[in-house]
Amino acid sequence: MSEYSAPSSKKEQLLALIRANPFISQQELGERLGLSRSAVAGHIASLTRERRLLGRAYVLPQQAPLVCIGGANLDRKLQSLGPLHLHSSNPARQSETPGGVARNIAENLARLGLPTRLLSAFGDDAAGHALLEQAAQLRIDTRGSLRASGAATGSYTAVLDADGELMLALAQMALIEQLTPEFLQLAAPQRADAALLVADLNLGADTIAFLIDEARQHGTPLVLVAVSVPKMERLPQDLSGAQCLILNEAELQALVGGQPLTSAATRRSALGALRARGLRQLVVTAGAAGVYCSSDDEEEDLVHLPAEAVQVRDVSGAGDAFSAGVCASLHRDPQDLTLACRLGLRLSALTLQTEASVSAELSPALLQDPQVSR
Repeated sequence: MSEYSAPSSKKEQLLALIRANPFISQQELGERLGLSRSAVAGHIASLTRERRLLGRAYVLPQQAPLVCIGGANLDRKLQSLGPLHLHSSNPARQSETPGGVARNIAENLARLGLPTRLLSAFGDDAAGHALLEQAAQLRIDTRGSLRASGAATGSYTAVLDADGELMLALAQMALIEQLTPEFLQLAAPQRADAALLVADLNLGADTIAFLIDEARQHGTPLVLVAVSVPKMERLPQDLSGAQCLILNEAELQALVGGQPLTSAATRRSALGALRARGLRQLVVTAGAAGVYCSSDDEEEDLVHLPAEAVQVRDVSGAGDAFSAGVCASLHRDPQDLTLACRLGLRLSALTLQTEASVSAELSPALLQDPQVSR
């Protein structure tokens, strides 16, 4: 049996104390270690330069959270038991699960074992309480989220055909509009230590512009995730604060206002237009055809990665799982977008094979999966 060996230097002892209690004061550190306040400050400055501490509150690198900002709601899914007939009653089965783009991404990240924080809006109702309780069970930090009395928690109702393909969706997301720039300024401490920010376009145009500007000023990686064609107009002209934008082909077409993106030339033109607006990385999802991504700032073409062939049970949540995989990988390696998309495709494939919006099979082991690391 090996014996425990205490850290030898005062600096290492100080780091061990901070690791045990990240909120410990400099005065207590000095008293515990027999050091002056100036000596404690010197060690902290040294650890910060070495990137073994990150900024204020002694945030350790492995503890810096991925912060998801945007929608959280209750998903209701109605799946037809046979062919759908419009303007008529159709036999169906129903299920309810936690949902919302930002919330789904946060759950995927938490199941991967990553420190995760969610900034969203919850009503003081049964749905809101259930969502917050489930987040607590997953160790998702929701302390900076808006709690609104007298308002309904968001809901998303999806109508699926017998094969699990989405035919119609109805979203009630009015509460998310209360995540204004003024609210986010009050919640600034919940973003100050973020290793990466991910925001969905359920947020209002002013809020998205605020987050892009904030990321530009502070250098925090920001990933933007589209949610629908109508909401593409919420993106500002200047995207230079955003690291990556994830969207589908229809959303990209709406964003660049051009012809259908059915050829390499049209996709190349769209990539060039967005780079001219300051965007560094672009990911375009194409359903069963896979994804297209910009490999680096020098490449003029998008790289194509095929999707895994799986038996689809339900498409709901697959896109959010993909986005979470991209974010998890960019958190580790911000430059390798192709690797990030491989992890996203793996998570998406797992989600397609379950009726849940987030696959229960996700675990930290997926971050080391040789299928996505090669």
